[in-house]
Amino acid sequence: MTGSQVCVIIAARNAARTIPAAIASALREPEVTEVVVVDDASTDDTVKVAQAADDGSGRLCIIRFDVNRGPSFARNAAIARSKSPFISVLDADDFFLAGRFRELFAGANWDFAADNIMLIRDDAATDVSKIVAPRFSADPEFLNFERFIEGNISRRRVQRGELGFLKPVISRAFLDRHGLRYDENLRLGEDYELYARAVACGARFKVIRSCGYGAIVRGDSLSGRHKTQDLKRLADADLALLAIDTLPEASKAVLRRHERHVRDKYRLRNFLDVKAERGLASAAAYALASQSNLVPIVRGVAADKLEALFRHFGFVSKHQHVPPRRFLMAATSPASET
Repeated sequence: MTGSQVCVIIAARNAARTIPAAIASALREPEVTEVVVVDDASTDDTVKVAQAADDGSGRLCIIRFDVNRGPSFARNAAIARSKSPFISVLDADDFFLAGRFRELFAGANWDFAADNIMLIRDDAATDVSKIVAPRFSADPEFLNFERFIEGNISRRRVQRGELGFLKPVISRAFLDRHGLRYDENLRLGEDYELYARAVACGARFKVIRSCGYGAIVRGDSLSGRHKTQDLKRLADADLALLAIDTLPEASKAVLRRHERHVRDKYRLRNFLDVKAERGLASAAAYALASQSNLVPIVRGVAADKLEALFRHFGFVSKHQHVPPRRFLMAATSPASET
């Protein structure tokens, strides 16, 4: 694709330990013309170490916030600051594998282009610059709205791999044409919401199986520390998507399933919050206030109790085995060597 100049956006908060590798992985890619780091009111040395990662090419820009505004606000600020025709989001504790953009820009006629993600356990990550992925055939496909939404419904006791985790290269022209930016009310699922709204607007969302993005899986990641109200805001975002008049009924049906899925998580989490803060009687009153509350709460509590019972008797491992490295999308057959 012509004009393949990319701005890499890195929203960072207290990422001094990991951001040098993220910046270095972006600056080594020849298609990258800008790297915009937005420090979201860090209390560590994120800005200092980010500045030290500059390669002197003039491509690195650092923006500093004094008040934490969240990843959506930070990314929107970076988009406004940048000028490149394509945008690529990189989390501050992740990295690009060498040659990523060459693979993504192979082939035209797309608005979003995402590749496979290698998920790497934190205790298995050493020098990320030396990590390589097996070579697989690209196998490009285009996601429609139903396929994308369905791919974001997680399942209990199944390793998470929602399509909202994808980190596509995004056409700025498409975003501008449809007035799209990150929803600044969201601190959870902001990528999912943007991608869903874009596909609803007709975005051609290409996905290839080649792996060019490395994600370090940490127990203390921001996405793992979301608040109960973040789930409610995400479910409300689904309701806003349902208001799009042009969505066909099949798309609305799968979107309703996702909204119920997230809303049920919120109701269970809220029940547990009320129980912890105000006691069992208040929590029971919340659960019994409506059938919409009661059913997911009873189902969720029962599932947790049953799993705990199975663990007690040794039927279920206390710690689900997670391999040191795995792929977000199932890898296909290896590409033939040339």
